[in-house]
Amino acid sequence: MCTRFVYHGNDMITGFNFDIDLSVWKHKVIMDEERFYIGILRPDRTYHSYHGVNKNGNVGTLLYVHGNPGGEYQASPDCMTIADLAEEFIKGQITFDDALQLVRDKKITYAPDATMQALLSDIHGRVLIIEPGLGYREEHKKYSLITNYSLIDPESTKNYIVPGDDRYERALQLLDCCGNDFSVSNAYTLLHAVRQEGAWATRVSFVYSAKEQAVYYVENNRFEHITKYVFP
Repeated sequence: MCTRFVYHGNDMITGFNFDIDLSVWKHKVIMDEERFYIGILRPDRTYHSYHGVNKNGNVGTLLYVHGNPGGEYQASPDCMTIADLAEEFIKGQITFDDALQLVRDKKITYAPDATMQALLSDIHGRVLIIEPGLGYREEHKKYSLITNYSLIDPESTKNYIVPGDDRYERALQLLDCCGNDFSVSNAYTLLHAVRQEGAWATRVSFVYSAKEQAVYYVENNRFEHITKYVFP
């Protein structure tokens, strides 16, 4: 269960709550000269960057979604997994325009072992929402928001909404009230408001400021302890 938003005001700010069950996934926060990312340990013993920020302003995140048959993994040169697409974007191997061309030219599928949707954004605030099996949507507006349910075809995931899960509605209400001076502090107010607890608790929250070229992050809901990482 995760929450991701992009806000385009005087600063281009994006925020992400990474909510996972520690018995299912192993992760760690990793920083280098080019990337800040939440590394996910995969069977190849590598911590992959499926959720993170590139120094060039690319921000990519995957969010769990109940799968649909149209997005099933296919080992075909005409297909690309949502995980590979997100990681290439975060690594800076492809641009926003490249990603847009890929979703037009190839069938985007789930990874073999996980059903995810994605939100990619660039330093200019352009947004690409990708839902395997359902399609994609390009946005460039005041703000964009996604959680763990389909935006392209809400009916397809309506029956899988967790009772009481109103993160999207609460975040939307907060974003609606903000103006051009939306700040890192405002972003953390939103992430704190929709944080999760229990087995699928929020393990990492990060906010990226394009103007500052910096990522602010907290771990395990310790919002009183925010760490700042500035790209060199």
